[in-house]
Amino acid sequence: MSVTSTELHVGTDEELTESLWVRMKGRAGTGDTVVGVCYRPPDQEDQADDALYRQIGAASCSQALVLMGDFNHPDICSRDNTAGHKQSRRFLECIDDNFLLQVIEEPMRRGAMLDLALTNKEGLVRNVKLKGSLGYSDCEMVEFKILRAVRSTHSKLITLDFSRADFGLFRDLLGRVPWDKALEGRGAQESWLVFKDHLLQAQERCIPTKRKSGKNTRRPA
Repeated sequence: MSVTSTELHVGTDEELTESLWVRMKGRAGTGDTVVGVCYRPPDQEDQADDALYRQIGAASCSQALVLMGDFNHPDICSRDNTAGHKQSRRFLECIDDNFLLQVIEEPMRRGAMLDLALTNKEGLVRNVKLKGSLGYSDCEMVEFKILRAVRSTHSKLITLDFSRADFGLFRDLLGRVPWDKALEGRGAQESWLVFKDHLLQAQERCIPTKRKSGKNTRRPA
C-alpha cells in the first residue's frame, strides 16, 4: 500500500536542529498524520534545544503526531519521569507542555531510554516491538503500527461545558492552595505536575461536562 507524504517546515530556525518532519496524507475519510524524526547530539547547545522545542510545539498542534528520535538524555528516569540535568528536565517539560505520550517502555540502548517514540494521541501507536540490533549498532530497532483517525463513525464525546462553569469557585479553589509550601524544593517538572493536579481537581468540581457527536474510530495505516 502506497503512502503519500510531503515534507513540512515547522520552524524558521530548522538549520539548528537535525530533524525531519513529514505529513502522511490520509485516504478519503481519514485524517493526516505528522511524523517527525530527530537526532539530538549529546553536546547540543541551549539555542538548538530551544529551536527543537519550538518545532515540537508547532507539530503537536496537529491532529495526530508521531515523533521518533535519539534525544540523548541518559539521566531521565522513566519510572518517575525525573532527570538530574537541566537539559533533560527541560526536555521533560517540553513533553508535558505539549501533552506527548511515550510509547516505548523498554530501554533500547545500554539500559537507557535514549531513543523515544512520542505521540500526542493515545492509541495512535500500537504493537510496539523491539527487534534486536542492526549490524554492530548498540541500539535496538523498534517496530510499531501507526493507526489513522478514520471515517465518519459517530460516537458521543465528553467535552467541558464552559457555559455552565463556576469560575468564581474555580479561582477560589486555586487561591486556597498554599503554593509556596506546595512547590517548595521542587523543580520545574515536579512543580508543573503539582499544579496540574490541583487544576484538574478544581476543573472537576467547577466545570460540568456535556456530550457531543464526534469521530474517533481508527484503523492501521
